[in-house]
Amino acid sequence: MSTETITNGKYVELTYNVIDQNSRAVLTRVEHPLGYVHGTIEILAPPVMAQLEGRSAGEVFEVPLDCNQVYGPRDEELVITARIQDVPEEYRTVGTSILMENAQGQTKSFLVTEVDARSVTIDGNNPLAGREVIFEIDIKLVRDATEEEIEYGGKVPQEDQNSENPASAPR
Repeated sequence: MSTETITNGKYVELTYNVIDQNSRAVLTRVEHPLGYVHGTIEILAPPVMAQLEGRSAGEVFEVPLDCNQVYGPRDEELVITARIQDVPEEYRTVGTSILMENAQGQTKSFLVTEVDARSVTIDGNNPLAGREVIFEIDIKLVRDATEEEIEYGGKVPQEDQNSENPASAPR
């Protein structure tokens, strides 16, 4: 097992769960390893990123997080319900992200959270706003990042995925 620890410039792959502290429900599950270069981009909330520093592959740990400190409290004024006939068809699917702009030209992302026969509800709150959660982190890999990965901020996508694995080529 590698003894490399997470510091700036290391390529890291991890998986994680976000668990609601009150209900113990899993809110988010990332099972496919997420790769990034530590110190170049922030893939998780700052308090979680800080807890990664100095850890090694194979470590599994939990970081409790009061999301009020990161995303602020939930603001019910950011929840809007409109008559379905007033909403364009492309925005009538739960999970659709809608970028909206106010009179001052500021943009905010809203998420369609509910659709029924008569209405569509969108929510501009971060899904974790107002919650207390636990990030359950599993570090899969820590190694020196390549120059290309440092520039990109993570794993560099391959131009032709089929050239790496001939078995995956169409027949």
